[in-house]
Amino acid sequence: MSSTLYAALLQSIRAHAPQERHEADLPLTISQRRAEAMLHVVHDLGGQPDGPLDKSLHKTALWEKRTHCTAECLAWRGVWVSEERRRRENDLGETLYFGTPYYARWLLAAAKMLIDKGHITPDELIAKMEEVRAREEDAA
Repeated sequence: MSSTLYAALLQSIRAHAPQERHEADLPLTISQRRAEAMLHVVHDLGGQPDGPLDKSLHKTALWEKRTHCTAECLAWRGVWVSEERRRRENDLGETLYFGTPYYARWLLAAAKMLIDKGHITPDELIAKMEEVRAREEDAA
């Protein structure tokens, strides 16, 4: 990966970092409430207030359908299972998890998994993204 692309990647990653960071003096000096908050799994919304979902507010975009198909094909080919996809989404951390649309989290999880398992390199991913972006711009 070129140093320019890598610098741009790092800048993008850092843009998602929380603005505020607190050091934790572990293990014995934190309160029970803080310990529960630290152990809370990002995606676990059980018991938290929520309303009914109105699916009419969102029409599924083509890229979302393609993402779902890609994830299913990866599972069908034995590259991952749905539990791994969910775990990788959870591992994105709170900032990305809550700041990223549903299927975008699937894409992030898939990209990270494909790189982690050596199926693609970061350079190949960036090149493919640039190719698709150019194709979309030409089509528009």
